[in-house]
Amino acid sequence: MNQRLTPSTALLLALPPLLWAGNAVVGRLVHELIPPMTLNFLRWVLAFLILLPLAHRVLRRSSRVWPDWKHFALLGLLGVGCYNALQYLALQTSTPLNVTLVASSIPVWMLGVGALCFGQKISRQQMAGALLSVAGVLVVLSRGQWALLVQVRLVPGDVYVLLATLAWAFYSWLLAKPGASPELRSDWAAFLMAQIVFGLGWSGLFAGVEWAVTDAHISWGWPLVAALLYIAIGPAVLAYRCWGMGVQRVGPAIAGFFSNLTPLFAALLSAAFLGEVPHLYHALAFLLIVSGIVVSSRR
Repeated sequence: MNQRLTPSTALLLALPPLLWAGNAVVGRLVHELIPPMTLNFLRWVLAFLILLPLAHRVLRRSSRVWPDWKHFALLGLLGVGCYNALQYLALQTSTPLNVTLVASSIPVWMLGVGALCFGQKISRQQMAGALLSVAGVLVVLSRGQWALLVQVRLVPGDVYVLLATLAWAFYSWLLAKPGASPELRSDWAAFLMAQIVFGLGWSGLFAGVEWAVTDAHISWGWPLVAALLYIAIGPAVLAYRCWGMGVQRVGPAIAGFFSNLTPLFAALLSAAFLGEVPHLYHALAFLLIVSGIVVSSRR
């Protein structure tokens, strides 16, 4: 961990934001077809089935998962049960671009959680990068007019996204914590499967509550099936694989800044599939976000 940021590592950390941006757009496209908690649960059921041929040994009684069940139960709650469920919930009342832009506050959460809970020292470069990223978020919230900041009102979706980023910050630091299940960490499929095993319990519980207290329904069809396949293969399996490798190479603090590329990809995908064309102030925000990544990763 904490190696120098190389081009290959940067590419590794840039792929998850692209897949996550697609996840936000797809979540918005199908928000009227399936409830958010149920969408999250079915996503991880499919991911479980995809990984089963590669990591079925995790389910054995002799697996290292069971002695470390508390650790994996917490990872499953934060990364599988909460993060995407809250994002899908946010997309009920907000757009993919807004959701991903509010989520750009994740470097601040990363640094704050690391300093308060994991004894991480914050460098001046990391603090400067975080401030640049926050400035990018403020540019979007103010629509390029600073006087509008005092009039900004968070919609429920924005609050859900902030809760999701907090969960992701804790998840990433726990992911980088050394000493927990080294045998499983050496096998990415087994390590992700261990989280999904417990995460399915959490996400299934949340989906059950959703059906019990709301007027939930599912409109089955090829659009929903295609959406489920995408979010299971791309954002779930591939993105988690690349993110985990990137965090282990450079640490959560630097990796967290790459998550701010998600709004850039979300803007492009939203323009292509939802007709939501970005404005000039979005370009300024993206420039500040990318600058934050560059500044934070410099030695």
